[in-house]
Amino acid sequence: MQSAPENGSKEPKGRSWTVSIAVAGSIVDNTQSLELASLIVVYDDSERSAKLSAKSRKWKECAADTGGVFLARLLQFLETPQYLRKSLYSVHVSLKYAGMLPPIDPPHHLRQMEWLPYREGVVVEKRPDDGGSFVNVGIVKDVRISQFIKAGTRVTVAMGDDPSYKKLYARKLKAVPPTEPREKSGLYWGFSVRLASSLSGVFTECPFEDGYDYTIGTSEHGEQPDSSDLVIPSFKHLLIVFGGVTGLEHSLKEDDNLEIEEVSYLFDRYINVCPDQGSRTIRTEEAILIALQFFKKPIQRSCSKR
Repeated sequence: MQSAPENGSKEPKGRSWTVSIAVAGSIVDNTQSLELASLIVVYDDSERSAKLSAKSRKWKECAADTGGVFLARLLQFLETPQYLRKSLYSVHVSLKYAGMLPPIDPPHHLRQMEWLPYREGVVVEKRPDDGGSFVNVGIVKDVRISQFIKAGTRVTVAMGDDPSYKKLYARKLKAVPPTEPREKSGLYWGFSVRLASSLSGVFTECPFEDGYDYTIGTSEHGEQPDSSDLVIPSFKHLLIVFGGVTGLEHSLKEDDNLEIEEVSYLFDRYINVCPDQGSRTIRTEEAILIALQFFKKPIQRSCSKR
């Protein structure tokens, strides 16, 4: 096997901090076809979605589907390595055109002959005679892990330090938490997808014990700092939130759990990342790319102080 390319020559450092983005599922509600919906790259502002007829949602698969459900499924599919998709996903109408999307190609989408200390895999039905499980990790043969895990489960496997096939198949490996590649080796290991029930659910259903310690809302009505002047304090879990077709202000109106007058009150900063935009609106998928570039340097400056 050959080692996957690394960025730079420095020894990788573990990383415990995270950056999350929240996107309104309603951004796909007014698409005219499943093909167009699939070209849009998830909190569920489902009150608005629920008012739309089934016919108006071309991506709709069942009565319970909302824009948030569709987006979450699509993002999970894209994050999954290609060699695992057939095992982990049944046929979905909403994934019919997912193949049109460009591959995201993160480090954990390894080719068969590439090597990293970790691989994503799925537990197969066959079991080793001496206990444990066999896992398909996208190489020539399935590898063994010491844990007994239900077949069909996706796992992250620590592959060890020796890329030799012969030695690899002879020993038992170990399934590890999916956060270990990031926390121990500093590897970017894809993204996780969480479907929040509403805008307020983005905060109340946060998976981190102490929640998000710094939050940013994006809106054309927000303040307009220069990226070079923006100071983001040291954080453990940063959250950046984007509104749907009609903005975060509309998401606030659709959330019965929020009793605040201004949506900006939810955030530490409420920022317009594209002032003087010229056009009346900016599509959310465009705003995400603009915002991530806008926040890149401030985040780097914040993290450099650790």
